[in-house]
Amino acid sequence: MSSQKQAEDSIISSNFNGNEHEGGGKEEAVEEEDHSFSLKNVFWHGGSSWDAWFSCSSNQVAQVLLTLPYSFSQLGMASGIVLQIFYGLLGSWTAYLISVLYIEYRSRKEKEGVSFKNHVIQWFEVLDGLLGPYWKAIGLAFNCTFLLFGSVIQLIACASNIYYINDHLDKRTWTYIFGACCATTVFIPSFHNYRIWSFLGLGMTTYTAWYMAIAALIHGQNDGVQHSGPQKLVLYFTGATNILYTFGGHAVTVEIMHAMWKPRKFKYIYLFATLYVFTLTLPSSSAVYWAFGDELLNHSNAFSLLPKTRWRDAAVILMLIHQFITFGFACTPLYFVWEKVIGMHDTKSIFLRALARLPVVIPIWFLAIIFPFFGPINSAVGALLVSFTVYIIPALAHMLTYRKASARQNAAEKPPRFLPSWSAMYVLNMFIVVWVLVVGFGFGGWASVTNFVRQVDTFGLFAKCYQCKPAKPLPQH
Repeated sequence: MSSQKQAEDSIISSNFNGNEHEGGGKEEAVEEEDHSFSLKNVFWHGGSSWDAWFSCSSNQVAQVLLTLPYSFSQLGMASGIVLQIFYGLLGSWTAYLISVLYIEYRSRKEKEGVSFKNHVIQWFEVLDGLLGPYWKAIGLAFNCTFLLFGSVIQLIACASNIYYINDHLDKRTWTYIFGACCATTVFIPSFHNYRIWSFLGLGMTTYTAWYMAIAALIHGQNDGVQHSGPQKLVLYFTGATNILYTFGGHAVTVEIMHAMWKPRKFKYIYLFATLYVFTLTLPSSSAVYWAFGDELLNHSNAFSLLPKTRWRDAAVILMLIHQFITFGFACTPLYFVWEKVIGMHDTKSIFLRALARLPVVIPIWFLAIIFPFFGPINSAVGALLVSFTVYIIPALAHMLTYRKASARQNAAEKPPRFLPSWSAMYVLNMFIVVWVLVVGFGFGGWASVTNFVRQVDTFGLFAKCYQCKPAKPLPQH
């Protein structure tokens, strides 16, 4: 039996290691290699480990880069730094768990002779295959809602950023404009085709992060600057859940893995991506908070306080382009789900699939206009959705999948070298479930919803220009 199992594992490993994006076999991979130097493949077809790293890194540090100084003003410097490292490592671990469950699901299905040609595996399908339809429903509900509001946040961020270059139009009008621009992401078939965008996106956020740090240091501290955070529990846990949201890009982990030629190599890619992200988030958020202190409590977008220069305008424009890319990252899994619902997922025509995807963009556009609260909405999404989608569900799913001795013995992926015991993995997973449930969802949910309701009471729904500069008074006659 052991030799038979080794032979099966060898076959599955070769399938994973020579797999074309949409579930094709080795023939497609060989054909891809024959055209690897064409411009189309250089810019359009990406399935390497580097492509996955760029996708993970680029997806983590979108508009949240601009709200982290706001979180530092709520948390204080020490808590801000510690929580970034803590949630970054926790997020890397649960991304690892998701990758293990994906490989387990795919191994079992390929043993049954299932082909994934022209089919992108998604997280809810992994849960369905390993744990049954109830887990599929839970995963689908949390993942889709998270991605929906993640896309909403990108639109809000676009309007918030462009306003600091051109304030002749209010933020709501800019949301209309960028909603139409972001709708063009329906033409990008899958994560397989984000190669050049992921590369450019990470370069854009790297520039923006270091611009923020250097500009804040050159500007120096404001006169009478105060660093009094944390002041209130509501603010403290609101900031904490925004950081929890920062490292919660797992809603697209399975799709990014499936886009790889060799999905088994994904294991530690998210950790390496997170370590790079630390070099962007920690210096920029610390420097801006050092310079402006408590003033950030009323400015959830760091651009609103940094001096207006050509360097800042360049950062704004680059972040706008990156938010367009991140909108596509968040929306693409929703496109896949919708295509499967209406029976269009196997359609090879890009134009037919684009037309079928358009209804997904409309509710996102509408919600961005209703709730334009940049910053507070990040925290609310982090507490109510990311806590389950990114941390709790993967940890529980891993424990339940390998609860039986036979499942552990036949596991497609054994425990990692740095934590070789199944018991230790269970302890760590249980800690994550309890911590995030109590601190992230419990206290964080209470704080973020309280803060969110306060923004609605202050600015109202459909706010025309959230946290804009006050209008100039009319001249007296």
